[in-house]
Amino acid sequence: MERLTSPPRLMIVSDLDETMVDHHNDPENLSLLRFNSLWEDAYRHDSLLVFSTGRAPTMYKKLRKQRPLLTPDVIITSVGTEIAYGNSMVRDDEWIEILNNKWDRGIVEEETSKFPELTLQSETEQRPHKLSFHIDKSKVQAVTKELSQRLEKRGLDIKIIFSGGNAFVVLPQGGGKGQALAYLLKKLKTEGKLPINTLACGDSGNDTELFTIPNVYGVMVSNAQEELLEWYAENAKDNSNIIHASERCAGGIIEAIGHFKLGPNLSPRDVSDFLECKVDNVNPGHEVVKLFLFYERWRRGEVENCETYTASLKASCHPAGVFVHPSGAERSLRDTIDELGKYYGDKKGKKFRVWTDQVLATDTMPGTWIVKLDKWEQTGDERKCCTTTVKFTSKEGEGFVWEHVQQIWSEETEIKDDSNWII
Repeated sequence: MERLTSPPRLMIVSDLDETMVDHHNDPENLSLLRFNSLWEDAYRHDSLLVFSTGRAPTMYKKLRKQRPLLTPDVIITSVGTEIAYGNSMVRDDEWIEILNNKWDRGIVEEETSKFPELTLQSETEQRPHKLSFHIDKSKVQAVTKELSQRLEKRGLDIKIIFSGGNAFVVLPQGGGKGQALAYLLKKLKTEGKLPINTLACGDSGNDTELFTIPNVYGVMVSNAQEELLEWYAENAKDNSNIIHASERCAGGIIEAIGHFKLGPNLSPRDVSDFLECKVDNVNPGHEVVKLFLFYERWRRGEVENCETYTASLKASCHPAGVFVHPSGAERSLRDTIDELGKYYGDKKGKKFRVWTDQVLATDTMPGTWIVKLDKWEQTGDERKCCTTTVKFTSKEGEGFVWEHVQQIWSEETEIKDDSNWII
């Protein structure tokens, strides 16, 4: 969050499973990739992305290896009981101190063990301020009442959340996704960075608290579960700041951005012809997102008017522009574009996708920009990532000129294979 010097234009706070990530109807992650392109193109530079998930940190990291998730500015895990910041996931110790109030994990373990209706979830889901169980839906009300009374008598102040049709979670009263969001908003306000708009996104019962925070827009994706829809019908059906989207998962989030007029909602992935696309306030980050999406389409054999596109690309490169391959080899940018020709359609019919992450542009001097990003490429189940640095120059009314592109293998790339890595 330190990269922002003024209030974020938009902060999106989204659940992951079946909200940002569609596990059942989108095997190629197209909805998520649409959101990724939109975020990196239009929002990354002046907005905040927050993931708020029931997953423990270990399981969150596992999901990142399975799906093309962007890197969030803030990650809230374990149903709002752990908050961390940035790439290195720096833990918020102040939040932990708040949760320690009237909480004793040992007592909670002791009392929950007396309920045969509760079956512990996997060890990975048990956290210092969160105990997770499976339960039959018909038993929830009675167990919740009895367990709450027992823990209150022992001096604890706890919260019980039922979600997903069978998940029963015990947290400190101060925990939960809603309380974590309220804490984050208060923290940002103290720093003079309270977001201009905030959009909360969810699909299940453990997301209900997100929609109770004042001055926050909310979207329940179309595939929202019964317990969330029931809560909405009983508590928020007259709240015009909360909608039930008509699209699933990340598509519903994009829909909400448009519905509430929070900013641009046309993903570059929804643009079929980049040459005809007119974008307001074009920035060098947009040029990078556009290039690598073009590169994906090129290798999938989905580009029409190939010669027109490549001619346009070459014209936007400085005659002496250089591309430094991850292997260290150098060649001219224009020769690199010519090299693309022999790879047209070589990934057709294959699971090949390209996406960008953490696209951030800096104007180093008048007319000169440096753009840094992570460029990901996936073929089948194999993923590679290069940290990419691009230098642009520009003159008013003449657009951006590609001067220099350098790529080095990311630490996240386990197999540093140069074959078929073109740009």
